[in-house]
This record gives sequence, structure tokens and C-alpha cells, in this order.
Amino acid sequence: MGTTDPSQAGHGRPVASPTAPPSGLLDLLSVAAVVLNAQGRVVFWSPKAEELFGYTAAEALGQHAARLTVHEEHRDAVTELFAEVLESGTDWAGAFPIRHKDGSTRLVAFRNMRLLDDLGDVYALGLVADQSAVERVERDAALAMRLVSQSPVGLAILDPDLRYVAVNPALERITGQSAAERLGRSVGEMLTYLDTDPEARLRRVLETGESVVDRDIVCRPPGDPDHEHAWSVSYYRLEDSGGRVLGLAYSVIDVTERYRAAAEAAQARQRLALIARASASVGTTLDLETTARELADVVVPVLADVAAVDVLDSVLDGRSAPHEGPALFRALAISAAHSTETVRAADPPGGLAHYDSDRLITQCVHTRQPVLVPHTTRQDLERIARHGEAASALAAAGVHSYLAVPLVARGEVLGALDLARTRNPVPFDHDDAFLACELAARAAVCIDNARGYQAQRNAALVLQRSLLPERPSHLPGLEVACRYQPAGAASEIGGDWYDAVPLQGDRTALVVGDVMGSGINAAATMGQLRSAARAFAELSLAPAEALRHLDHLTEGIEQTITTCIYCVYDPHQDQCEICIAGHLPPALLRAGHAAQLLDLPTGAPLGVGGVPFEAATITFRPGDELVLYTDGLVETRSEPIDARLGALLDVLTVTRGHDLESTCDRILEILRPPGGEGEDDVALLIARARS
Repeated sequence: MGTTDPSQAGHGRPVASPTAPPSGLLDLLSVAAVVLNAQGRVVFWSPKAEELFGYTAAEALGQHAARLTVHEEHRDAVTELFAEVLESGTDWAGAFPIRHKDGSTRLVAFRNMRLLDDLGDVYALGLVADQSAVERVERDAALAMRLVSQSPVGLAILDPDLRYVAVNPALERITGQSAAERLGRSVGEMLTYLDTDPEARLRRVLETGESVVDRDIVCRPPGDPDHEHAWSVSYYRLEDSGGRVLGLAYSVIDVTERYRAAAEAAQARQRLALIARASASVGTTLDLETTARELADVVVPVLADVAAVDVLDSVLDGRSAPHEGPALFRALAISAAHSTETVRAADPPGGLAHYDSDRLITQCVHTRQPVLVPHTTRQDLERIARHGEAASALAAAGVHSYLAVPLVARGEVLGALDLARTRNPVPFDHDDAFLACELAARAAVCIDNARGYQAQRNAALVLQRSLLPERPSHLPGLEVACRYQPAGAASEIGGDWYDAVPLQGDRTALVVGDVMGSGINAAATMGQLRSAARAFAELSLAPAEALRHLDHLTEGIEQTITTCIYCVYDPHQDQCEICIAGHLPPALLRAGHAAQLLDLPTGAPLGVGGVPFEAATITFRPGDELVLYTDGLVETRSEPIDARLGALLDVLTVTRGHDLESTCDRILEILRPPGGEGEDDVALLIARARS
């Protein structure tokens, strides 16, 4: 291995050790040197000449060179060339057959030139090498030059100071930098477009001799700064046969097509995964806001840095979307990968936003076509935002690319999905628009389903609330509190109801029922049964008789299975007569006792038919509380009903003597908390006897 000459310290130029064996082109050629005087006699004879001609110096010195080494038939020509060189001083070079000491003939390459000493005497210097060795070196050199110049692999040779010594055409073509730009300059000056520090890596290779092979680099070279290119590079140290460090070489193979193909394949897999994830995660409920939020969340950050879902307000009201003019949107959801000004510039979810006809989102819903702005300008941002302040916020957030796609379901445009990129430097392209349209089309159906469900749910809720009775203003000897709570967003409105009907003789009928099923049909059936129950109560029918008539009535109603509890309270006798049709037992709370469930005959639900109903009478004195409820209060999928009924009794015991309104609220708070498992609607009625 080479060492560093102390005289060159600080220059980074490794030089050969004084003890290193000689190397170089002359050694490869085994060049012999022969000097002749003016008479053609040998006056100097090198060791290489001894190897080439076979004569020792003692045998050659003083001898006439032509007689010693040239065949007789060539002597005249050689003598003539020798005289010409001495007289004219013109060099002569060429191949010539010579005679070896062993008598064989060998073809050697000659270069003859005239020499003058300080006395004016003339000599002839002959440099001689075996012609086959010369041809081999010439062939190898030519082949090496051709390989370097014609190779598709970019090659560069650097000196020990990491300055360019040679660059082949392939490297010029790959990088876009010419050899003239590079030669004599350092790699640090020329490779500034790389993200890493190539000079430090090359210096390590030069110092350690450890090559770097097939290292992948992605960059934007000077020849094509607008696109990424991928290279496979290798660095290796150059040494001569004696170990002297000559410099460093590196090769560059352009693998951009392979890199782009791999990137496209990865992107395709990512897009398919995004579509699959959207199919699984968007539309998990029939809640409009939740569905919109799921869509916004699924595209961030894979497709966009910021996503917003806006629905036309007219669509939510059941009207057709406008085809021209300004548009009124209701913002449903926004999602952002980073906390940026874009979020503050966006319309807050739940609010209404008016966009003029020249805005891009308005154009998107009017044309039902995606709007793609790969590189946004200030003018573009003003057409994206609702007003100038929002446009400034978008600019401050670094929005550089924008895409809006329509939400179209069943031939109707519902709104738009807005996408923006801030930190992702790649602009949106047509592939992104196609993917966004695919996601929007799938999500639009879910949004439309949620919209339809919301409309139906609202209608059923309005119908049900309209069918529920007004709270009675005065009930003799009785204090009553009632609650109705619809099911959560994942379920539809049910057919639960409650009623308190004043009767003759200061009596009161208390009714709670639950129509099986959900939706408008259940609500309508509930209305019929509630009205019938009220009518039977006003006829002063006994509870069992009233339920028998209700059971008969259900024969003509499509929704036939209903549970019901019917009670008649008589304050003069401190009694309550109760009859149950397949319903959960009421809870009773007496003064000085814990709440308990009444053990009463349950009977069969209304609609079964042919099953008699049996009533029971209990004592119900002032201060006693009777709690009627539907199964939606105590039934869940995660807890046993016994535990839930126990929780109800515990709440009643704890709230003994409290205001009934606050007791109702407390029961719902414990058993039906906000955001809980509200899978069914609830009707709750609490009656307290008073003196």
C-alpha cells in the first residue's frame, strides 16, 4: 500500500514508497535502450537489451550493431536508415525483424533518434521493445478507451484531491454536466444537487480503500431539475500494481425507469389499499356528519394534507342542486395532517358557507367534474377561498396544489370533496383526480344513504313526538314525570310511548308501550295504539279489558307485536291495578324500603292473540313511587339485563324523595349516557302518590 510523503502533508496526495517496485507503461513494454556511436558500434547496452537480444553487455559493447543483431539481407537498409538519422536528426520509428543470439528472428518495435554530447559528437539512441508486447498494450489501451467512451455506465476518474481528471460521455448524458465543466474541479463543487455529502463518503473510500457498491441515490440532476432521477453508484480507489494510490473512480448507472416503475407499482398498491380502507371505514354508520368525517380522515395524509367535505344545503333540505349561480354549502367535516392555517381558513363543520359562482367548488358542483389546479397562484387561491382573508390564510399555510371532486350519488350531486397539499411537495395530477373521484363516488352513496336516513329519522321523530301526549296539568293525588329519548344515530326511531289519562272519580290511567320494529311504520302504529288505549281508558275499562281490546285491535294493524303495561290508580283507595302484556315489570319504591321490581303476571304481547290478560292490585300510598319503562332503558348487548335492572333500582333508591324530573334525568344519565349504546328508544314514566 502507498504511504504519504511528508513533504506533501496537507495536500492529500499519497505517493509511492521509495521501496515500492517500479511500475508504468515502460515496465509493461520492457523497453530496452541501446546507444551507438557514429560508426554504428555499441557504446551503451541496457539490461533490458540483454533480455531482448540475448547478448550480455560484455558481448555487445564495441560490436557493430548491424552485424550483431540484423540479418544479412536487412543490413543495407538498416545502415541507410542509421546514416539518415545521424545526418538529418530525424527520428525513425517502426517494426523491424532482428536476430536473437540463439539464431531466431524476432519482430521488435524501434524508435531511433540522434543524440549530441557536449563535445559535438553524434550518437544514435535506439529504444526497442518486443512488437507483440507493444501490440498487446496498444490493444488493451484502445479497448479500455472504447469501453470507457462507449459504455452506457457513467464513469469519472478523480485525483487524490477529488478533482475530476476524466469523465466519459455516458456520465455527461446522465447528469447533464459536460466534461469541460468538471475537469479540474472538485466533487464538492459539482455535486451540490445531492442531498447527502458525497465528498465525505468519497474521502473515506480514498482513505480506507473500502469500496461502496450499488448505492442508490435519488436526486434532481442539473440536466433535468424538474424530475427525480434514480442512480446506482459505486465508488472504488485506484491503485497501481505497486499499491500507489492514483485517485478514485466512481460509476453511475441510471436506474430511473426501474425506480419509477417501482414507485408506480407502490403507488398503485397504495391507491388500492386506500380504496379498500375507504370501503371498510366510510359509511360505518347512518350518521351524516360521521360519514363525512370518515371520508375526510381516510384521504389524509395519503392523498392530501387537508381534506374538507361540503354538502349543498339545498340537498339537505330535499331540494335539487342549482345548476348555476352561487351555491350555499354546509360544511360537514375537515381533516388535516398538520395544524395549519388551512384549517383556520376552512369553513367550520356545521356552519353554512356561501360561495359565489366564480369559485372553484361552485364550478365543481355545477359541472359535476373535478377541478384540478396542480400549481396554485394567488389568483387561484382567491377562487378557492370564500373571501380574501381565507385566501391569505391558504397562502400562509403553503397551499400549492388543489383538487375538488363532486360527490354524486344516484344521478344527483350532493356536494364536493376539497383536497389541498401543503407539505407534500408533489402536485396533484390526473391520477390523483381519478382516485379522488373513485373515493368520492363510493362515499357519496354512503352520504346519500345517511342523508335519506336522516330525513326519514327526522320525519319519524317528528311524527312520534307529535303523537306523544302533552304532559297532564293536573292529576288528582298523583305527581307524574315522563321522558322520551330516541335511539342513537345507528338505529331508527322506534314505537315507544307513554301516557297519563285522567279518568272519572279522580282516577288516572298510566300506560307505557313498545311497538316492535322501527321507523315511520312503528311510529304510526304507536300512534294508533296510544289513541286506542286513551279511548279505552276514557270508557273506564279495567286494565285487563283494555288490553284485550288493544290485542284485538292489532289484528288489523300490520305492525302487530307490541308490549304494554296498563295501570289505573285510585287515590281514594290508595290502590293501583296493573296489567302487563309481555312487558318488563314495573319498579316500586316505598318509603323506608329499597326499590324493587314487582312480581306480576306478565301475559303475552299484544298481537299474539287468544291469550287472556290477568291484572293485579297493589297498595300505592302517598310517597310511594311507581316506575314504568320500555326495554330500551335496560337492554344492551354488552351487559346482562339483571345488572341493568339492578342499576335502575339503585338509582331509584338513591334519588328517593327527589324531584321526579331530576330523577328522570338521573336515570337516563346513568343508564343512557350521551354517546352510549343507545340501540333502542326509551319511554320512561315515574308516578308518585301524594296526599
